Amino acid sequence: MSQNFVSDIRRKAAARHLRVALPDANDIRAIKAAIELKRERIAVPLLVGSAREIEDVAKANGISIADLEIADPATSTHREKLANVLYEKRKAKGMTPEAAAKTALNQLYFAGLLLDADEVQACVGGNIAATGDLLRAAIHTVGVATGISIVSSYFIMVLADRLLCFADCAVVPEPDEAQLCDIAISSARNFQAVTGEEPRVAMLSFSTKGSAEHPRVEKVQKAAKLLRERAPEIPSDGELQVDSALVASVGLRKCPGSPVAGKANVLIFPDLDSGNIGYKLTQRLAGAEAIGPIVQGLRKPYCDLSRGCSVDDMINVAAICSLMA
Repeated sequence: MSQNFVSDIRRKAAARHLRVALPDANDIRAIKAAIELKRERIAVPLLVGSAREIEDVAKANGISIADLEIADPATSTHREKLANVLYEKRKAKGMTPEAAAKTALNQLYFAGLLLDADEVQACVGGNIAATGDLLRAAIHTVGVATGISIVSSYFIMVLADRLLCFADCAVVPEPDEAQLCDIAISSARNFQAVTGEEPRVAMLSFSTKGSAEHPRVEKVQKAAKLLRERAPEIPSDGELQVDSALVASVGLRKCPGSPVAGKANVLIFPDLDSGNIGYKLTQRLAGAEAIGPIVQGLRKPYCDLSRGCSVDDMINVAAICSLMA
């Protein structure tokens, strides 16, 4: 299923053919990804950064970038307008016009401001920048989605017989019940947008339907109740142990009548410990391909990559961001 899934998301992204900014563009991987995105018509890439640095990297690697578009914050005709937008967004937090003008020259912020202004429809960075720097730029420029309180992440876990969404496995260490609910809503919407499958959400715990009593169990129970109240259109249940969520016979025995038990495809972990451990166990022992982490909860898609990512990783995340847009 792995290769079929990757081919499918690239095909669906190509049908949308959106503009995608790559703000860590002074990196040969970003340049190669941009060339492939354009060649395969998966997206219209925009390299964001110092034109001289990008051209030097390409020249050092014997690659022509004559057909690629570069947005250099230092010379862009959008520079003053975007700096003013940033100032208006952040002046209540103490940002001055001078600080906004300087900050807008940062390629992460400049790409986010282009995204905010609909000059591009998605951003993919993090191949050079640290996650904290990228998320800060995204939140300060694009902002958090309406009705969502937390920026989080999800993985698409590609197994031989199914696709699963795991969240949050990379960003939020100890979400409270309201944040867990927001993570579940964001994950369900994105899983459907990317895979085309109806989401069935399991709020995971070490307890199934009151089989254990503990404050951690109560947190998940409250989150599950909030999810049913806020998004009744999303099939969901909790609290569920992972076998109750995934194994039909166990789900039937432990919680008959559940809308998702035994057939869940969106798994919401109660904390970052369990989420990170869970995705890596599934990846290493079950041989799943872990696609992500994909940042979610922003008003528009601004996705983060691992600094150890490959060119293919960048292309696949760009495709996923296009489907989230």
